[in-house]
Amino acid sequence: MKAFIYVGGEVNVQNLTEHPKSDDLRIAADGGYNTAEKLGESIDVLVGDLDSITGEIPETVELIKVPAEKDFSDLQLAINVALEKGADEIVIIGGLSGRLDHTLANLALLPTLAAMRVHAHINDGFNRVRYLNSSSTLIARSHYKYLSLIPISEKLRGVSIEGCKYPLKNATLTKREPTLTISNEIEGNCALISVRKGECYVIESAQA
Repeated sequence: MKAFIYVGGEVNVQNLTEHPKSDDLRIAADGGYNTAEKLGESIDVLVGDLDSITGEIPETVELIKVPAEKDFSDLQLAINVALEKGADEIVIIGGLSGRLDHTLANLALLPTLAAMRVHAHINDGFNRVRYLNSSSTLIARSHYKYLSLIPISEKLRGVSIEGCKYPLKNATLTKREPTLTISNEIEGNCALISVRKGECYVIESAQA
């Protein structure tokens, strides 16, 4: 099952082209309810202390209210709900703007989900972020102009980039020198990103 989780923060509504289908689960993580409203999306479940909600909540929405002081972020709680309801694919909308500590914590959830064999990415219309671990992924050309790889591991081995302005073949990247694979551009219909060994983020970014 696929779940969409809406998080607070700024979003580029025009660039957000991923929308849930009728049978997808739609969860708002507290202020993410406002994000869903901006996008015209209805919500099945709302998780949080509800202090950031500006609109009226319909009676059809399942409310899971938690204390303001808690051990987990609203996004983590929303992910837990999605997993409990059987989600094996999660699209997180929002959560990449505002406080940097929140953004980094949100990004850190992608490797955790991947370890659970749950496909996930984060998208706010300004950036779309995927996690890659010793594997390959195909990135279709879209309104996102730039494509970057950011190492998580100390070393990425066997890095190849095809279909881009700046190709790579079997390169080794280090965490201390990550700028080699920033601001690439897809030239064809898609790009193929391959990493033989190591973890990284694959980030698509809209033109500033």
